[in-house]
Amino acid sequence: MNSLADFLKFIRFSHTVFALPFALGAMFVAADGLPPLGIFLGILAAMVCARTAAMTFNRLADWEFDRRNPRTENRHRLVGRSTAVVWCLVASAGFLVAAWALNPLCFFLSPVALALVFFYSLTKRFTPLAHFFLGLALSVAPVGAWLAVRGTWDFPPLVLAAAVLFWVAGFDVIYATQDYEVDRREGLHSLVVRFGVRGAMRFAILLHVLALAGLLGFGKAAGAGGVYFVSMGIVAAALCYEHLEARRGDIDSINRAFFHANTIVGVAFVAGTLLDHLGPT
Repeated sequence: MNSLADFLKFIRFSHTVFALPFALGAMFVAADGLPPLGIFLGILAAMVCARTAAMTFNRLADWEFDRRNPRTENRHRLVGRSTAVVWCLVASAGFLVAAWALNPLCFFLSPVALALVFFYSLTKRFTPLAHFFLGLALSVAPVGAWLAVRGTWDFPPLVLAAAVLFWVAGFDVIYATQDYEVDRREGLHSLVVRFGVRGAMRFAILLHVLALAGLLGFGKAAGAGGVYFVSMGIVAAALCYEHLEARRGDIDSINRAFFHANTIVGVAFVAGTLLDHLGPT
């Protein structure tokens, strides 16, 4: 029987840290500080369940590809297919329940959100723009958190969603450089396959410039104060570090660029938004 630890490793649960800060940041801004505990717990449950369902579906969709990829060939030994299917169904149901507990609009939109996060896993088969579909899937998080707090649409979370889309697409391009040869052999699509490693890395820089502009635009649209914009300096430094590390080209450097830099980006953003709204006005 597979352990919970094996399953969490199977879905790279630690990478939940990438999308969660942007949901929490949107939540803090929408609530103008800390929201009621019930809303916070509902958003947290929805985020964890949605990502668990999405990553489990991704592993199922890519099962045979992963077995033929030296980087991922051991994944299927952690969790059996039938177990993965059960986890995917349970996590999907958990997401729907969490959305229902938040408000009617969140529940109404929850199947659309699931469809988006599942669809990403299929896009590499037919378009080099798969990175943008991953960005779109993760950009749902801040919009959903805003709707959970306010129950209405607004402009600032849409700006933040665009920033998240570009940020995720940029770091996914960097991560995809590890699979350049495998993706070419398997007939899979990515910007790395389309433009080569160097061309794709230059494109990733452009995407992260757009992401930083989007984060600054979100601060402007949301009426953020100085603390938020200071935190954007940390975000900019982390993105520069990410690209400098990734240029080395070895797997260890790419993994450092991917995980360490993006963790700093998320922590700086969520800390900036929280402190900005808890500080003196």
